[in-house]
Amino acid sequence: MPRELMKEKRERAIAIAQRMDEHFPAAECALHYWGDPFKLTIAVLLSAQTTDRGVNKVTPALWERYPTPQALANADVNEVEEIIRTIGFHHAKAANCVKCARMVISDFGGEIPQDMTLIQKLPGVGRKTANVVLNEAFGIVEGIAVDTHVFRVSNRLGLAHAATPLRTEEQLKQAIPQADWSKAHHWLIWHGRRVCHSQKPACGSCPLAGVCDFFAQQNKQ
Repeated sequence: MPRELMKEKRERAIAIAQRMDEHFPAAECALHYWGDPFKLTIAVLLSAQTTDRGVNKVTPALWERYPTPQALANADVNEVEEIIRTIGFHHAKAANCVKCARMVISDFGGEIPQDMTLIQKLPGVGRKTANVVLNEAFGIVEGIAVDTHVFRVSNRLGLAHAATPLRTEEQLKQAIPQADWSKAHHWLIWHGRRVCHSQKPACGSCPLAGVCDFFAQQNKQ
């Protein structure tokens, strides 16, 4: 198969975006955070290696017990662990929640910083979380958050050919028009959850079949 030129990839990315918008017009953040950037940061931190549904089950109790950054900063880690114990890696996540809250209070005046470098100084916050929070809470779009769904789907589609989330993000930013970066994250997640499953992708009913590398390769075998 001849190597796809960047111009061709960008044209295909536009076609993918149009189809995604048609099929997932309501795509949005699935985490509940009540319009609060701090609550969103903690929710995304908790969502690593865990479903958003699982996070949404524990955060109401978490915020009832610790409604502010100051309250969470003063929390007993063992009590936080007990509240979030149903989600994966709850020991480490509970520790990071409390450490994150403490740094928000001590270093950032109780507010989540609106800066890609500064926000990643918070314990438990990497580039994916930073992208989600900046985009969703502040409308600051510097990149495309790459979680497991985005990584899988974008590489199957052929919008990226990368071994790491960071490299995948870099390639997505080259292919997808910047005006679509904000929506692209949600589109790719929704597509991964509903159609492009990790084990058995529903290629037969996929709205992106005609513009997908994986589908094309499967049909040549």
